Amino acid sequence: MKTSLDYGKECCDALMKRYKPEKLPPEGSLFYIQGVFLSGMQHIYSLSGDEKYFNYVKAYVDSTIGKNGELYGFCHELPIPAVAEKTRRALTMLDFKQPAVLMYQLYDKTGEEKYRRVIETIAESMYFWPVNRYGGYWHMMTQPFQMWMDGAYMAGPLSVMYAARFGGDILRDRAIRQIFIMNDFMKDKKTGLYYHGWDDSAAIQGFSPMPWADPVTGLSSQIWGRAVGWYAVAILDMLDYIPKDHPDVPRLKKIECDLLVALPAFQDEKTGMWYNVLDKPGKKGNWVESSCTSLFIYSYAKALRTGILDEKYAPVLEKAYSGLCDSLYYDENGDLTVDNICIGTCIDEGTYEHYIGRERLKNDLHGAGAFIMMCAEMQRLTEQMKREKSDEI
Repeated sequence: MKTSLDYGKECCDALMKRYKPEKLPPEGSLFYIQGVFLSGMQHIYSLSGDEKYFNYVKAYVDSTIGKNGELYGFCHELPIPAVAEKTRRALTMLDFKQPAVLMYQLYDKTGEEKYRRVIETIAESMYFWPVNRYGGYWHMMTQPFQMWMDGAYMAGPLSVMYAARFGGDILRDRAIRQIFIMNDFMKDKKTGLYYHGWDDSAAIQGFSPMPWADPVTGLSSQIWGRAVGWYAVAILDMLDYIPKDHPDVPRLKKIECDLLVALPAFQDEKTGMWYNVLDKPGKKGNWVESSCTSLFIYSYAKALRTGILDEKYAPVLEKAYSGLCDSLYYDENGDLTVDNICIGTCIDEGTYEHYIGRERLKNDLHGAGAFIMMCAEMQRLTEQMKREKSDEI
């Protein structure tokens, strides 16, 4: 019987066979799509010790930064046609921040200063990132006053990691504040889930809310599974780097637990997986989606392992993990395949039809990364349970 670590390694291997590290899409840029996948790979390296995973991450990062740690949009240009577009996007999107988390393992193992410089450049750019009237980070500078749930993951862990390692309580506390703002303004009180986006521009003179935003609340109309999944993961990963006696820790844990307590009501009865439009299981056109399911499994496993969630929720985890594993298959080349991954999704018009009509991909980096991260966390939980059982004997 295969372990979760086995599955994680097989998924890494399938994508390593498909892509040379410098060819990971979108090619030539340091971006969260690759960052999510490679974050998962770093977890697998930590558990397995197989150097090929470390070397692959290093080769990718080295292909996207300058020899002294220069970055697109800050201080680095390459002679390729897409530079202008990459520069604009790097300067204006939270999504370009997430790969900073990759640099710590690279820096710690190699001691190369270029990785520390990348950490500093990205983390310290958050001191100057625009915020709404409550202090919430805009998801994109080109879309003023909008917060998206997945932004919690793009900016949160990197900020608290930097604060823990290099100092910077302001960045840490701002990252915590994002979690609280989202909980206060983007949570659906009926379901305990969170809307994908919130546009606060109606309160600002000269600005009009986006077409997808409710004219009163500013909220989008739909609850997108993967965005909620990143929020859950962000809180747990941030807690790893926030001092245990920090006064905000109890509230962070409560927000996480409240979400995990709410999620079982929306599991698919047959598979235990969760749906692309999270709060509408079984509605016509909706479909069970692998990346959000992976992120929720990760969250249950980590919350159980760290003791912040009651063990009575272990069956929720077991059902979801079993269902996701049952959905895996091997393609004609013998490569492990994670299917039914929602393609990257902006809010756009924000309708139900928009979300269910999004393309479903196989081994897309978003979903593969979420899956690999989940495999690593399930392995950690399994190993901890074995140790605890052994100690009882």
